[in-house]
Amino acid sequence: MPEISYLEAIRQALWQEMKRDERVFLLGEDIGRYGGAFGMTHGMLDEFGPERVRETPISEAAIVATAIGASLLGMRPVAELMFMDFVFLALDQIVNQAAKMHFMFGGRANVPIVIRMPGGSGAGAASQHSQSLESTLMHFPGLKVINPSTPYDAKGLMLAAIRDPNPVCFVEHKILYKTKGEVPEGDYTLPIGVAEIKRPGRDITVVANNIMVMKTLAVAERLAKDGIEVEVVDPRTLLPLDTETIIKSVARTGRLLVVHEACQTGGWAGEVIASVVGSPAFDYIDAPVRRLGGKDIPIPYNRGLEKFAIPQDFEIEEEIRAMVTGKR
Repeated sequence: MPEISYLEAIRQALWQEMKRDERVFLLGEDIGRYGGAFGMTHGMLDEFGPERVRETPISEAAIVATAIGASLLGMRPVAELMFMDFVFLALDQIVNQAAKMHFMFGGRANVPIVIRMPGGSGAGAASQHSQSLESTLMHFPGLKVINPSTPYDAKGLMLAAIRDPNPVCFVEHKILYKTKGEVPEGDYTLPIGVAEIKRPGRDITVVANNIMVMKTLAVAERLAKDGIEVEVVDPRTLLPLDTETIIKSVARTGRLLVVHEACQTGGWAGEVIASVVGSPAFDYIDAPVRRLGGKDIPIPYNRGLEKFAIPQDFEIEEEIRAMVTGKR
């Protein structure tokens, strides 16, 4: 398989699906000639024209509302929010309209929209352009929340998201855009709501999402040299959450650590932990379950402070060592 970037994998999925299905179109700010804030849609205007690569006003509410209306009339829009932080400007449209319509119309209406949103810190973009808000979106029934960590997952899940009959929030971490991995050139989808064990291990289960998967895998390789085998579970989809895979993993290893970049208070780690301690896996737990999240502060602009605000490799390593050895 060719090796391509995370960004190119998503771009490839959009391009291929637009070629396959004439109902698919893109809309968002600066996605035409400029190619999007991160270059995701570069060249698509020339290929598909302004009817299917639609420049919009600077209004997230208008972008999502337009996508909802188009989807109800049979189209399959992919809306881009330039930064995830701006999702609050469209929350009424996403939560009170897109997420509820299928249920309020007794299943007779579908809202097949994908809302792409780059999130996360690490780019020096400060507090209003660096947040991880996945947990906020997880609270609303009717939505799906996808959060891929690898190029392979990003393409397969994007194709699945576009083909899904109801609204999908597709969260992309900005720092992952340049990471590379093997991705099939052809058409393939991955099941929404199915986690993946990125690395098997016997001593501890670490559940992590997006960029924290990469950090945890790097830590796991180092710890393996000291005889500590870490099992890394990537949910890939946070809503619906594959608790079955996580519970089975914890039952095998006897320990659980959940790592995410989002602020620790109210983060999705709490949902994972509650699912595990309320399951039969609780009888197999050999140590208190732990979570490691971002500091409960706005993301700073200063690069040094920005790193301090979210979990770093050494913190993940310290936490794992302490849980496995029982020494803090």
